[in-house]
Amino acid sequence: MKRAVNALQNFGKSLYGPVLILPIVGLFIAFGNVLGNGALAGYLPFLGHPLIQSMGLLISKSAVSVLVNLALVFAVGIPIGLATRDKGYAALIGLVTFVVFINAMNVTLQLQGALAPADQMKAAGQSMVLGVQVLEMGVFAGILTGALSGYLYNKYSSVQFNGAMAIYSGHCFVAIIMLPVSMLLGVVMSELWPFAQHGISTLALAIKGSGPFGVAIYGFLERILVPTGLHHLVYTPFLYTELGGTQDVCGATYQGARNIYFAEMACPDVKQLSSTVVWDARGISKMFGLPAAALAMYVTAKPERKAAAKAILIPAALTSLLVGVTEPIEFSFLFVAPLLFVVHAVLTGIGMMLFSLLGVHAIGANGIIDFILYNLPLGTEKSNWPMYIVVGLIMSVLYFVIFRFLILHFRMKTPGREEDDQETRLYSKQEYQAKGSNDGLGEAIVVGLGGRDNIEVVDNCYTRLRVTVKDVAIVDEPRLKATGAKGIIKQGNNVQVVYGLHVKKMREAVETIL
Repeated sequence: MKRAVNALQNFGKSLYGPVLILPIVGLFIAFGNVLGNGALAGYLPFLGHPLIQSMGLLISKSAVSVLVNLALVFAVGIPIGLATRDKGYAALIGLVTFVVFINAMNVTLQLQGALAPADQMKAAGQSMVLGVQVLEMGVFAGILTGALSGYLYNKYSSVQFNGAMAIYSGHCFVAIIMLPVSMLLGVVMSELWPFAQHGISTLALAIKGSGPFGVAIYGFLERILVPTGLHHLVYTPFLYTELGGTQDVCGATYQGARNIYFAEMACPDVKQLSSTVVWDARGISKMFGLPAAALAMYVTAKPERKAAAKAILIPAALTSLLVGVTEPIEFSFLFVAPLLFVVHAVLTGIGMMLFSLLGVHAIGANGIIDFILYNLPLGTEKSNWPMYIVVGLIMSVLYFVIFRFLILHFRMKTPGREEDDQETRLYSKQEYQAKGSNDGLGEAIVVGLGGRDNIEVVDNCYTRLRVTVKDVAIVDEPRLKATGAKGIIKQGNNVQVVYGLHVKKMREAVETIL
């Protein structure tokens, strides 16, 4: 069980690199849409200039190409996240593995006489990937080859030979292994994937058949797993695979909710965004729910501590509202009042269910900055964003009323309600803002993690320092909290130290010491 938890932790972490790039791609698509949107030219005449229209088309269409090749992004990105050394070589192995895999599948289909004519590819479940006709695996092809590449790279990249064979050591030895493995994988998946595809389609139909209730369960699971770091495993398949829907957009087929709406943003023929956008409506609780929860914590704080509570709750609420990073506010009540976190997860599911019930088609995965850039240029017809705000305001009221009632009824020790001898903090405002010098910070974190000899792998995601240690029992939580950590989560041999948006600086400080 311990090994399984470790494996899931590492795999979830490896997905974060590719996933984090895609919202940036979306911003470029949105920016291109602003410049090339003919409807906006009616309000801003300079946007109607042919040069600006062409520039907008160039930006949006170029960015959409990333979605078409998303499997390759994952095939290269996952080994980077999994590798414990020489991540650049791991990425190269992932690239080679993917190219060999798709060509092996193509040759296998060709030998079987199973390659469909161009006009029948879609019906046969086939598509073109990097100019090669293969079975339509979508992003699963990249996830499969990337995970296998990363695992075998970690296992064999330390192998060293002597004498004339030394040239085949390290990553070269991994390549020697990966080439036949990827060829065999291409042959095997040619036979197995049609059955897997049938299973995925059945699951997708079952989820779709559950209607708003299925959406509510999805929203609940995506939030309740945040403390474990496994929430990436919930939303990633819906955003980038067939589970999140399949749609033809401007002559190309896209799978996954995020891929679909990014493509629809750049397609002038689309009159309204697809309903599959509901799977990325996670921003309802981020923009509206958690700021209201922060307000509830403020109004229930002790009168003499309201100023201190406000000083730490406002930055945390703004981080959630503006950019959709929720850990600072979530961890302010997760450990002192876990019931509130369960309620937060339930309310997230309810918010997404309302999104589905009311037929909202707006884009809102993160904070208000993304929300404005994505939706306003599309207009209210293509993106009925005012309805998203209506749902959000409903959720704000629910969050405030329920949080306030629970805090008062159960006398929860949320920020500003601590005992007289305790400090009001999210572990401290100064630590949260990460001000000041890093002198001694890296050393303090290393000591808190049990020392150099106890640390095996150090990495980070958006807000957390993710560390694999030899002995989790010697991790010193109070010492880590003194470095600015808002929470420490232990799963197997994996330790997640929650710092917030400045986590990269913490990782670099640790790496300097190591």
